[in-house]
Amino acid sequence: MTLHIVLVEPEIPANTGNIARTCAATGVHLHLVRPLGFRTDDATLKRAGLDYWYAVQIEYHDSFAEVEEKYKDSRFFFASTKAEKRYSDFEFKDGDFFVFGKETKGLPMEILDAHPETLIRLPMTDKVRSLNLSNSAAIIVYEALRQLEFPEMQ
Repeated sequence: MTLHIVLVEPEIPANTGNIARTCAATGVHLHLVRPLGFRTDDATLKRAGLDYWYAVQIEYHDSFAEVEEKYKDSRFFFASTKAEKRYSDFEFKDGDFFVFGKETKGLPMEILDAHPETLIRLPMTDKVRSLNLSNSAAIIVYEALRQLEFPEMQ
């Protein structure tokens, strides 16, 4: 069983570190799309992931198009506050990719416009613009894992 989280141009090292820790705990693969807003040897990034980095399968990509090309037979879901459908409206499958944009701007419109059928959102009140990136990734990944009956997990 393999699920994937893709972070497109993440900016905050602590968020990426927290997501890496979630990946280590769940067996989800992590993909980082450059440019990154930090260095991967950043102390904040390492601290947020604690000592779990050895357990994270991580790939670096120079563009999101590179990810799509490499995994062209896969399904991609794109987290956005602009989405109409909730993440819980979908049936996830082994091999699915969950794509998240940078903390300050989200995913670029060209990516969102190219994938209108697989845009997903987290329901929330109108009191905030969005949830924290690492929280959003964890919520969506754990829903997919729940649907798959938490394979290979205790």
